[in-house]
Amino acid sequence: METGTNEHPARLRVGVIGPGRAGTALARALARAGHVITAASAVSAASKRRAHENFPGAELGEPAQVIEDADLVLLTVPDDVLPGLVEGLANTGAPFQGRLLAHASGAHGIRVLDPATAAGALPLAIHPVMTFTGRDDDVDRIKGVSFGVTAPEQLRPAAEALVIEMGGEPVFIAEENRHLYHAALAFAANHLVTLVAEAADMLGKAGADNPGRMLGPLLGAALDNALRFGDAGLTGPVARGDDGTVAAHLAA
Repeated sequence: METGTNEHPARLRVGVIGPGRAGTALARALARAGHVITAASAVSAASKRRAHENFPGAELGEPAQVIEDADLVLLTVPDDVLPGLVEGLANTGAPFQGRLLAHASGAHGIRVLDPATAAGALPLAIHPVMTFTGRDDDVDRIKGVSFGVTAPEQLRPAAEALVIEMGGEPVFIAEENRHLYHAALAFAANHLVTLVAEAADMLGKAGADNPGRMLGPLLGAALDNALRFGDAGLTGPVARGDDGTVAAHLAA
């Protein structure tokens, strides 16, 4: 390769099956790293539109054709859809042989890809620990984010390289621990949303005009303390043992 060209030294042809929010963000990150999005398969009108807007050079087609045209295939479909999709593609003879096959499901490791692996696919599970909104800045959210990675030993360097190229940080999770790993993330993110919404509602009832503005600095500091100190970061009446204050809170 001549110096001064824009050619990526290990450029892959990337296909996306299920270009939703996560799939689009990951594919855009790979494109930024120098890989080429060659094909996509979408079902909904929104996904088809997203693929056209973000990957104008990619061919829209059936999943088997996407696999045929790619070196790396992203299976970015909902968790519950993934097993049936993989099994169905394997049963219909999709051309998996020699192709990297990566999904972004937190709940699954590589066992869900077994039907494709038996047909010659190279399985990877690369789950970004981030929520995506479908906006243009989703790809920027990947920078510095941890990825829960599960891969066969011989494919760990490939998985690690892909995550680093996207701007993420690979964290290897054993196959048998994927459900615990995903439960921890869902527990943290969903409980946080519930906590903040409930607190904002109570502040609104108490007369605060802008609960979010009031909570932001407090919760930012509390999160920082919790991440740095764990239980030792607890403050307030519970930590001080102010029983009367806690009783008043419950009454309110």
